[in-house]
Amino acid sequence: MLRQTEGSRAVAEAVALCRPEVICAYPISPQTHIVEALGERVKSGALKRCEFINVESEFAAMSVAIGASAAGARAYTATASQGLLYMAEAVFNAAGLGLPIVMTVANRAIGAPINIWNDHSDAMSQRDCGWIQLFAETNQAALDLHMQAFRLGEELSLPVMVCMDGFILTHAYERVDVPTQQQVDAYLPPYEPRQVLDPAEPVSIGAMVGPEAFTEVRYLAHSKQMRALELIPGWAEEFRRAFGRDTGGLLHTYRTGDADTIVVALGSVLGTVKDTVDEMRKAGARIGVLGITCFRPWPHGAVRAALAEAKRVVVLEKSLAVGLGGIVSANVRTSFSGNPDAVHAVIAGLGGRAITRASLTRVFGAAMAGNLEPLSFLDLDRSMVERALAREREQRRSGPIAENILRDLGVVAARPG
Repeated sequence: MLRQTEGSRAVAEAVALCRPEVICAYPISPQTHIVEALGERVKSGALKRCEFINVESEFAAMSVAIGASAAGARAYTATASQGLLYMAEAVFNAAGLGLPIVMTVANRAIGAPINIWNDHSDAMSQRDCGWIQLFAETNQAALDLHMQAFRLGEELSLPVMVCMDGFILTHAYERVDVPTQQQVDAYLPPYEPRQVLDPAEPVSIGAMVGPEAFTEVRYLAHSKQMRALELIPGWAEEFRRAFGRDTGGLLHTYRTGDADTIVVALGSVLGTVKDTVDEMRKAGARIGVLGITCFRPWPHGAVRAALAEAKRVVVLEKSLAVGLGGIVSANVRTSFSGNPDAVHAVIAGLGGRAITRASLTRVFGAAMAGNLEPLSFLDLDRSMVERALAREREQRRSGPIAENILRDLGVVAARPG
């Protein structure tokens, strides 16, 4: 059924249709509307046989999800930004224990300084924790990926993180196609856990493992992720046949057939990138787009094939590995059969900064002309940076960078004379 609704509400409907048995969450913007909507459904009785647990922190939310999943319940939670960091220990435990929890991450910047707007810093901080990570381009994709996440996680006994851009998607109203309960039931079978706490058959979950077996345990976790790379394409095709939509999968290409320049990106920015590429195509540029849906496990072979004919690659990243540069581009370089120096990382949209078609046209044009640095920052205000650096050179006690920059901008009043 086509419906005009907020992205968070669309995700809540999708999760509810998957018949979760335990939902636990602590509110943090911009994911709060998702769990609010689910709480309303549980309270009204619209979502039956489900317990909604109010917890005192994000760490508690993931801990409750772990307990629920270990006891054999289909478990769901959601978080963002500092909340994801607060539950980090339990996030690793969920993966190490092989529990198929599904979690929405409404992507938001990580402080300090405090910032509530969108970038991918939070999800990228947990990229190696052992969770499958799927990134949604649109609200329709976010809705669809949750249904696929439950099925994938439960088949492999692995947790799955569905990442959607905070505010840009979570708070945006779009038309989405919401499936019926019968359609979802036909696609997602009842949960049959691969491991469960049962008093009749006692086992230890989370037992200590020493050097004699720890490598093997970690290898098996890695092999499960590699198995996901085999399952995801086929299940995405099955989803397309069942629901009539081509969402999910490992990646999607756009106008790459004859492209010698390919732009790689994740999430909602792909819409702006595609619009920019369409405009540049009209001017004769041979440029295309590769959108990554599955970031973990990294789809090495599929990315390599998609970039096989490219002469240069521009990776648009909404996160920064301080001291290194690009995170996604480091993965792309491992999969690019051409010269690794032809892969350019462009850091963009940090802390919610707008990514415009004009700026993208400029940076893509620079790449095609051979004038783009290996690492660049889209629309970086160099005068602002130089003032901050000069201040540090001139005085030892230069103060906090963030507040000084706000004073330079006039956002915070200058110190009294």
